[in-house]
Amino acid sequence: MANRPPPWLPAATAQAGLVTRRQLRRLGLNHHYVDTQLDAGRWQEISSTVLATTTGELSRTQLMWAGVLHAGPRSALGGLTALERHGLQSWHRDEITVLVPKSHNLEPLAGVRFVETRRPTQLLTSSKPLSTWRVEPAALLWAGYQPVTRSSYGLLAACVQQGLSTPYRLDGWITRMRPLRRAKPFRRLLGELAAGTQSVAERDVLTTCDTFGLPRPRRQTRRKDSAGRWRFTDAEWRLPDGRVVVLEVDGGFHMAVEHWSADIERHRQLVATGVIVVRCTAIELREHPARVARDLQALGVIESSA
Repeated sequence: MANRPPPWLPAATAQAGLVTRRQLRRLGLNHHYVDTQLDAGRWQEISSTVLATTTGELSRTQLMWAGVLHAGPRSALGGLTALERHGLQSWHRDEITVLVPKSHNLEPLAGVRFVETRRPTQLLTSSKPLSTWRVEPAALLWAGYQPVTRSSYGLLAACVQQGLSTPYRLDGWITRMRPLRRAKPFRRLLGELAAGTQSVAERDVLTTCDTFGLPRPRRQTRRKDSAGRWRFTDAEWRLPDGRVVVLEVDGGFHMAVEHWSADIERHRQLVATGVIVVRCTAIELREHPARVARDLQALGVIESSA
């Protein structure tokens, strides 16, 4: 007669190989059974409440499950961790964020940050098997309490750019999440995104132009480079003499070697077509816009430009 699978297997399979002691007790498995598995080296204890039915270092998904199971049924992944589960790219943080009810005392768990909130987690959670906040409340709450305002704007823009949400859905959730810090500036940003401003950098370019009397540029213009490939420029102006000035704004991710190398190639192949390409960083554009405006004006980008 074939051996029957252990009763804990369905729960462990659904939870990336993790189970809680409470789940095991409900299945009729007492602490002696657990101790036998631990002593034999088949299982490992992750916390006082969570056990792994696997050995070795936990995967990232297992650590997410461990945090939520450890915190209990009213907890959920939140912040950038929740957005990672929804597919957000280029905003990775090693630490797992789990949102828990206010005054919910928990023992620490390595690699997991427990954040207390009075928000009704059960109303904000998606239907994913692993309890996870929806895109909009996760993004807005993180952005509302992020110390660096530019990062807050960048995250909301990234959620729209990457198709995780829309300006209209995010705006609707601002109302549902009242009170929310930075609600008014968030609504202004979302209005600009809805009108076609696809990133915080683009927004800063327009602000710089309006502040220093430069003509607004054409944005995300499709242009063929010297290798015959189509590129989209961040911002460009056509001067009265027919020359084209292109401004490329580098974000923080451009510092990675692979992105830096690709940007060098992109710059060279655009210049080879006869356009004038100037670059600045997103931080410079935000913190020192006068410098960028001065250099654009020196190249001939003035109000009379077409």
